Amino acid sequence: MSLESDAPGPWAPPFLLYLGDAADDLAAKTARGLAQFRPQWCAGQFRGPQCRTTVGLPDMDFVHAHAAGVRTLVVGLASAGGRLSPTMVDDIVAALGAGLDVASGLHERLAAHPSIAAAAQRHGRRLFEVRMPPPDLPVGTGRKREGRRLLTVGTDCSTGKMVTALVLEAALRARGVPADFRATGQTGILIAGRGIAIDALVADFISGGVEALSPARDDGGWDVIEGQGSLFHASFAGVALGLLHGAQPDALVLCHTPGRQHMRGLPHMAPPDLAITLEANLAAARLTNPRVQAAGIALNTSALSDAEALRLCRDTEHAFALPTCDPLRHGAAAIIDKVLACCPG
Repeated sequence: MSLESDAPGPWAPPFLLYLGDAADDLAAKTARGLAQFRPQWCAGQFRGPQCRTTVGLPDMDFVHAHAAGVRTLVVGLASAGGRLSPTMVDDIVAALGAGLDVASGLHERLAAHPSIAAAAQRHGRRLFEVRMPPPDLPVGTGRKREGRRLLTVGTDCSTGKMVTALVLEAALRARGVPADFRATGQTGILIAGRGIAIDALVADFISGGVEALSPARDDGGWDVIEGQGSLFHASFAGVALGLLHGAQPDALVLCHTPGRQHMRGLPHMAPPDLAITLEANLAAARLTNPRVQAAGIALNTSALSDAEALRLCRDTEHAFALPTCDPLRHGAAAIIDKVLACCPG
């Protein structure tokens, strides 16, 4: 699915997507998101000898990528902790030496590595820290601001919150409703060309950062805000809660990946019940918007057959009396109907 955009951000395409030694599809979700939603910016992929996934682009080394017109190597990995391994550092130094700029949304800064900083200076290349938050963000106030907002929330990490938000933004625009995707993570920021990496903020400033990301609007449109983490994930619940308070959402869409045996990265913790998750998110959101409503459930059914996916969506819709779909497989028309009906502006 490709979305139109002419604002790639300060990091210039064409991109070479760095997959390194990604162990699975989720480890390379940043590269996957760019290849899926901004294919017009992506020229190829770089995979290490231990890489176990692909985003379906031509394999290129750094020298051949530069010769083919690539301008920026984008670190396409997303991992808990966001560290640069020694192999990644060596690869980034080599890419700089081949004439490429480098953009990374990992927690660990590129310039924190002397060898990377020295290579960039030596070769006259630029380093882009996608996760660097803007300065002087305020603390949240909870004060009501104009405009309508939808926030995607999840039962776990990596359940499709960003994908769902992008599909919903496109679906609103297709109906002539002004809508803007508000990116809150590295992949979303690279796709949108702008945003604030909420998990890079000091805890006191998370809700204020979301208020700054989604300011008042008076055009009758929607901000579709990308969710992060989960209230039920022991590692990342704080970010999810700050988003709920700062977004002041009028509508929530719950995202879930069926079939998971445990929370992402936490094999000792089982996934939460959907009904409990939805009510907990609504309860937390009511602190800053007492009128918040559930607008739908988005299921990531990529591991299911078409028939299984349709059956699960229908069963879930019946159980919750909420429109349920896989946004990539089925579109989001029913959820948009619910959004516009419950929040007519």
